[in-house]
Amino acid sequence: MKIVIDARLYGLENTGIGRYTINLISQLQKIDSANEYTVLLRKKYFDQINLPNNWKKVLADYPHYSFSEQFRLPFLLYSLKPDLVHFLHLNVPILYWQKYVLTVHDILISTQTGTDTTTLPFYWYWIKRLVLPAVFINALKMSQKILVPSETVKSEICRIYSIKPSKIVVTYEGVDTKLNTNSKHISTEEKYFLYIGNAYPHKNLVKAIEALLILNKTSRVEYKLFIVSARSVFTERLMNSIKLLGAENIVEITGYVTDEKLSSLYKNSQAFLFPSLSEGFGLPGLEALSSGTLLLASEIPVFREIYSGHAVYFDPRDASSIKEAMLNSINMNEKDREEKIKAGQVFSNKYSWSKTAQETLRVYEEVNENRGRNYV
Repeated sequence: MKIVIDARLYGLENTGIGRYTINLISQLQKIDSANEYTVLLRKKYFDQINLPNNWKKVLADYPHYSFSEQFRLPFLLYSLKPDLVHFLHLNVPILYWQKYVLTVHDILISTQTGTDTTTLPFYWYWIKRLVLPAVFINALKMSQKILVPSETVKSEICRIYSIKPSKIVVTYEGVDTKLNTNSKHISTEEKYFLYIGNAYPHKNLVKAIEALLILNKTSRVEYKLFIVSARSVFTERLMNSIKLLGAENIVEITGYVTDEKLSSLYKNSQAFLFPSLSEGFGLPGLEALSSGTLLLASEIPVFREIYSGHAVYFDPRDASSIKEAMLNSINMNEKDREEKIKAGQVFSNKYSWSKTAQETLRVYEEVNENRGRNYV
């Protein structure tokens, strides 16, 4: 079987999708030497990736959500003559009509709207809002199978887009074990909560900062919030909000950090804070559990699904509720804290990128055996 993987979002700067892309490709190389793979890459990573004999790479330097993606990429795909293409994001070219599998990480395209969710000028934003949903719906309908990271996303797709459940396969994501093996405890007087991810509005970071300000009014020790997020328009907007709240001294946006530094930040934090209003999976929280970090998370369905009883939950729309979860982490006795952390580490082991790759490969094989199309 000849399989093409659209890996143009390869790289940690592309946050969750980038990490998913890196780990899926890495694990598929380990478990499958029979099929032939072609990886489509942007120029940045094209010369950096070494592949085994049954893999090759092709330059596809087409920006996402661009005209070249929609009108040039399909012709490149046709020239490769694959049996199957795996698109790792929702932006599938509408002119590609052969067999493909689609990964949908979340449905924020349907739930998050408004000009605060984009970096585009006003007029381009509205053009995108008109065009992109149509591209996404076409991808859902035309794909052979849809891979999602959680039952929550599966149910949302079925409900909103009327897709048959049998077409959607849940392939849970995994934990990067490097973060666990690199971690070490460093004695420090600085007390902080940790957040890792982008600064999009649905991440709800302003509400978390409001909660921290409330906490520090009554705490004998000043707590900080470290935000590990690549610099962007959204972090600039967040910094403006931090200034308006008068929280410059207790909030630090670190920018990109290495996995070794990330591991240390996890290990030495008071707790990992995940105040999102919506997610498709919640990988940073799972990595926090794996790293031996107490997890404070929003009371939303996907987090209950992924973390089960191994997080301290709060109402993400209520700053007082977030503050109480923070206070809970501070006042928790050492024995209860250690037991919760150890249970979370054991629990996180059920998620692995190897399993993700194995389940993905099974979908490839199933789709290849089905010679017809499967429009829904």
